[in-house]
Amino acid sequence: METSLIDWMFFRTEEDKIQVYMAKRSKWEQIYSVVKQIPEGKVATYGQIATLAGYYRQARQVGYALHAVPSDDIPWHRVINAQGKISLNLEMGGAVQRKLLENEGIVFTAAGVVSLRQYQWQPTMDPLEH
Repeated sequence: METSLIDWMFFRTEEDKIQVYMAKRSKWEQIYSVVKQIPEGKVATYGQIATLAGYYRQARQVGYALHAVPSDDIPWHRVINAQGKISLNLEMGGAVQRKLLENEGIVFTAAGVVSLRQYQWQPTMDPLEH
């Protein structure tokens, strides 16, 4: 259930708002479940995570979910964009993300690109079946 801020403002009851919140929470939990399975030293793209979580073509939702990560056990830093780059700017956590990835052995080019051919996670089964 996709809901914009404008839709949120025009719900008629608190119950409607709670239903929207719970739907988003459920979606985000599925996203977190997939992200938790990315092994150390590997990365995945926002689109890849969206597809594996059952939300094809909803990469932006992965970004929203990762921005709201509720705990340290979700390796948010292992998710990068489809160009192999960190999407966060330096002030918003990009430097932290890069350092965390480098600590796991991931190498960046001089242009700040990660080789997806070398480092992209290739799950062998549907990660939601675990």
